[in-house]
Amino acid sequence: MKKNLAKNLIFVGAIIVYIILCCIQTPITSAVKMNGETAIGSMWSLLPPIIAIGLALITKEVYSSLFLGILSGAIIGSVSFGTGFEGVMSYIVKDGLITNIADSYNVGILIFLVVLGSIVALMNKAGGSRAYGEWAAKHIKTRVGASLATFLLGVLIFVDDYFNCLTVGSVMRPVTDKHKISRSKLAYLIDATAAPVCIIAPISSWAAAVSGTVEGVNGIQLFISTIPYNLYALLTLIMVIFIAVSNVDYGPMRQHEVNAINGDLFTTRNIVYSADDKPSTSKGKVADLIFPVILLIFFCVLGMLYTGGLFSGENIIDAFANCDASYGLSLGSIGSLIVIMIYFMIRGVLKFDECMNSIVSGFKQMVPAILILIFAWTLKSTTNLLGAGEFVKGIVEGATAIQILLPLLLFAVALGLSFATGTSWGTFGILIPIVTGVFSSQLTNAAENGIPPMVVVCISACLAGAVCGDHCSPISDTTIMASTGAQCDHVNHVSTQLPYAMTVAGVSAVGYLIAGFVQNVFVVLGVSIALMFGVLFVLKAVFGNDEKSKPDSAEVKQVSETAAVSETKTAERNSAQQKNVNLKKSKNKKKRK
Repeated sequence: MKKNLAKNLIFVGAIIVYIILCCIQTPITSAVKMNGETAIGSMWSLLPPIIAIGLALITKEVYSSLFLGILSGAIIGSVSFGTGFEGVMSYIVKDGLITNIADSYNVGILIFLVVLGSIVALMNKAGGSRAYGEWAAKHIKTRVGASLATFLLGVLIFVDDYFNCLTVGSVMRPVTDKHKISRSKLAYLIDATAAPVCIIAPISSWAAAVSGTVEGVNGIQLFISTIPYNLYALLTLIMVIFIAVSNVDYGPMRQHEVNAINGDLFTTRNIVYSADDKPSTSKGKVADLIFPVILLIFFCVLGMLYTGGLFSGENIIDAFANCDASYGLSLGSIGSLIVIMIYFMIRGVLKFDECMNSIVSGFKQMVPAILILIFAWTLKSTTNLLGAGEFVKGIVEGATAIQILLPLLLFAVALGLSFATGTSWGTFGILIPIVTGVFSSQLTNAAENGIPPMVVVCISACLAGAVCGDHCSPISDTTIMASTGAQCDHVNHVSTQLPYAMTVAGVSAVGYLIAGFVQNVFVVLGVSIALMFGVLFVLKAVFGNDEKSKPDSAEVKQVSETAAVSETKTAERNSAQQKNVNLKKSKNKKKRK
């Protein structure tokens, strides 16, 4: 209890200190400029996400925390622009919630989310998930095997992070539940193989997003060049494998895993997601899960390629580079949903009305994720309104003179910006043009002489930092999707994942410090991997000695108290039963007399 109180006080103190720094830099005035600035484009621009994230970690309640972050941003914007109370309501409702819900890209993601929830409900109702769980229980016999199988599936689905999170979670939940892996651990495995895998996959929606931010250079060529220097993504994959194989956990995750082994997969009182639909038939087979998943992957990839112009003459790489992921995933998921329903009805495992009921059930399952996403998008738009990008841009441009430390600086700035705004795409969209602008003279002859190594290192640092911040942020789309896929309490996922992500971030920071002096991929990557293994073995030595199933002293005390109470109740019950028996015996004796 004291430990949690200390953490909460630290978070509150950090928010207060940040507000004081904001006041020192640029006081909020009613459209009156102080030192040539207002709150727009100043430190105040990052206060709303800091409030939202801090409150979420303190209160363990994400909806109210996000709303208060939005409210604080609206108040700051209203004071800065002098729009009063009317402006506050407009920034929250009209320019915030309504605008983000009406955005075509966001609507496409929501459609994909709902349709995928319906497909999962169909697979559960048809008995496919249960059959797959029974099959997996026979072939995947250990917790290590279940973790590695989740990791492998996550790596294989590299096309899009949203698609990765929801598909892997839906397929692997029965397996990890069977082997008593906590939902928080499943969410981490999903999240760690979503964005980190997509950012090093040349054929993905992420490659398209990165290549679209670069001008004057072949975007895909530059993206491929950054892969060996993307330290955070590569080291995260190493860490996931190590954690899975060694079965070592630390931080809040360890307690979640202890509880899972003892039967509690959630470690929370908040039941965010309802239980999966029970099968309506005993005819379900493994194919009733595998075939729908293959169909979904095929249709979604086809949909993305279609929106990128594959059927209009573009090659596959260019089609991925030009695709509209939101529209493509919506097309693919709707097409696969129709075919899957027809398949289940032909198989005779579901009737038409059961298919329709599953669509409604799937929508209900996704309501928590939809609410968090809408609030997160609104918070991002509020942050953009306050000019967070311009503020960070000014910081980076002011420090470009120290080119040796530039990779480390870009990594740190990208991490902080992505964490605060919850968007990795928006982060490297801001920072990559700054990097290419700094090295514009060297990029003039890039087609003939190749891309300068320092440019590749700096852009890699931007991408790695953006993914790291996205990986940690409670308001990140991908983090929300990972919680949804695992059906895990969102704040639990964030708090358990944070120590793991920060461990990899620390090693990556050292790697980018080295990269500022030596632009040699073998040296930078080799030293970073060696350091990562060193840190992991130290963690194993510290946290791997005790058996994970062995509870700590607090748990022992709680279990002892519970056992004592149980024994007392049992003794009282036995005593009462004995009295009843004696009473009956005495009555029988009286009757015989």
